[in-house]
Parts: sequence; C-alpha cells; structure tokens
Amino acid sequence: MATSAIGPGFLTQTTFFTEKLAASFGFVILMSIVLDIGAQMNVWRIIAVSERRAQDIANLVVPGMGYLVAVLVVMGGLAFNIGNVAGAGLGLNVLFGTTPETGALVSALIAIGIFLVREAGKMMDRFAQLMGFVMILLTLYVAVTSAPPVGEAVIKSFVPDTIDVLAIVTLVGGTVGGYITFAGGHRLLDAGVKGIGALPEVTRSSVSGIAIASIMRIFLFLAALGVVAQGLKLDPANPPASVFQLSAGEIGYKIFGIVMWAAAITSVIGCAYTSVSFIRTFHHKIEKNYRYVIVGFIALSTLVFLLVGRPVKILVLVGALNGLILPLTLGVILVAAYRKNIVGDYKHPLWMTIFGGVVVVSMAIMGVYTLFKELPKLFT
Repeated sequence: MATSAIGPGFLTQTTFFTEKLAASFGFVILMSIVLDIGAQMNVWRIIAVSERRAQDIANLVVPGMGYLVAVLVVMGGLAFNIGNVAGAGLGLNVLFGTTPETGALVSALIAIGIFLVREAGKMMDRFAQLMGFVMILLTLYVAVTSAPPVGEAVIKSFVPDTIDVLAIVTLVGGTVGGYITFAGGHRLLDAGVKGIGALPEVTRSSVSGIAIASIMRIFLFLAALGVVAQGLKLDPANPPASVFQLSAGEIGYKIFGIVMWAAAITSVIGCAYTSVSFIRTFHHKIEKNYRYVIVGFIALSTLVFLLVGRPVKILVLVGALNGLILPLTLGVILVAAYRKNIVGDYKHPLWMTIFGGVVVVSMAIMGVYTLFKELPKLFT
C-alpha cells in the first residue's frame, strides 16, 4: 500500500505544493495524515472482518454500487498507471540515458515478469519492501543535503500562513484515494490475513502503511523546502528532479533516477494488482486468469503512455479526482460496518465510525470545493 501510494504523482504533487506553499505545506501533510489514517483503518478492518473485497461489500450495501465503485477505481487506476509507467521510463532515462519510451517499455516488462512468476504475491511483497527502503534512505540523504529550515517547517505545520484545500484533497487522494487504500486491504485478504482474530494485525498494518508513505512525504517535503528556501526555482516540467539536482548536483540527479524508478515500478505493480482485484469477483474467468488480466492492464497503460504522454498537471488532477472517490467508497464501508449480513456479530468501534464519518464529510465538502473552485485555476 505504501509503495503503491509513493509513485510519480506522489513525488510531483509533493514538490509542486512545496514550491507553492513553502513551510506551510507541513500543515497540509499533517492534515492529510490524520484523514488518511481515519479512512484506511475503517476500510481495512471491514474488508478483513467481512472477508470480502470492497466491490462485493458495496454490492451488498446497495445493489449495483460495487460495479460503480469498480468502474471509478479502475478508471482512476488506469490514469494513474499511465503516469507510473511514464515515471519508470523517466527514471531509467536519468540513470542510463535511454529514451523515456524505451525505459517505460523495459520497466513494464519487468513488472509483467513479476506477475508471470508462480509465487507472484510473495515476489511482489518483497520487491515493494526493498524498493520502499531504498527510496526513503536516498530521499533522506537529499533532505539532509538541502539543509531545510526544519524549525520553521515544524511551526508552520501547526500555524500555517495559508490553508490550501486543493493541496489537502490532492494529498489525501494520492495516498488513500481511488485504488490505493484498498491495495493493502485486498492484499491482506489474498494472503489469508482476515477475520476478527486478525484485527490487531490489520489495524497495525493500516497505520504503518500510512506512516511509511508519510515518512517519505516528509523527507521529500524537507528536501524541496531546502531548495525553495534558498530562492531556487524548480523546473515546472519536472519539479522533483529539480529538487534532487539542486540539492546534491549530478549525484542528486542520479539519486532522483533511482527514486523515481523505484517509486514508479512499485506503483505500476500495486496499481495493476489492486485495480484488477476490483473486477476479479465479477466473472469466474477473470478470477481464474487474473494474473493475465493484470498483465493486460500494465500493457494497456504502457501503450497509452507511448501514444499520449504524461503532463505534470494531469498527475495533480488525477490525485484530486481520486480524493473525490474516497467519500463514496469510505461511506459505503461505514454503512457496511453495521450490516449483519456483511460483518456478522462484529461490533465496529463508535470512535472509529465517527473518525471515518468526519473524513467522509470533510473530503466531500473539500472535494466539491476543489472541483468547482480550485481545479479550474490549475488549468488557466
């Protein structure tokens, strides 16, 4: 889940808003962490207790709702995965000088290879863990090198100069919106971690997933803040690359290549796996051949990138739109938490329901505001 969240969109959104808000972006990160935890704890618990995937839960709550959720998640996942494939291509371009298109094709073949292995699940988990460790370590190095004003960042995280609603919606959407919050929940289900007895492990995993993604976000924010605080300008065509290069020179640029590739390839894998998990139960042939459907999903994402490309603003847009999907999916999960035909005798904690309800209402309000007030400004 954490490495699914940390993709090219994650890197782009974080640096884009750090340049815009400077130290006050710390408040956005803090708010997003709280909302992320509120969403993910509820979703993962109900998936584990019901022992069903999200689309099947939604269909039990409102007949047909599962199909709508699946369509929204798969469409958002495909849009994100085009950016993920592009990011992988860009990472290899930085490292080896290949064209982004060639790098994307090579990366897609590596991702496809993982799903063609018999032990695909275990290989996917281990690969994601290794890449996550590499990303965080390298980004920490760049953050230290850029010498950010940490004290100011801490203060502005609680007393910001400005509150940017678009940034909050985009970050939450990019961390637990769309397919991402279900990545870990569905993976635990497939790994056999389910039922009331597994709840302590599920809760611990849901919080640690957000924590890992947030640590990466904070390190990247500090790295970008160090650059912005020096009065240096980021390249609008590739903001995260600027941060690494301006912080640590040519070595920093190569580090960016590694981080971008690791972030992108793990997100290609996580996005494809989770998006397909939303349609697996709709037909027995999809369930039987789901690994090949995942391969097709990756191939389609790669083809679209090769034909269309991936502008920076589209990644910000998709993150914001994923934030709009969250109130719907989380709202359905909260209703399901009190349906005996779904969760049996399980009693969902009231404080968790209230926490989730706050996330649903606040994200719905901020999401609608963003859709009509803020997003148009981004494209004018």
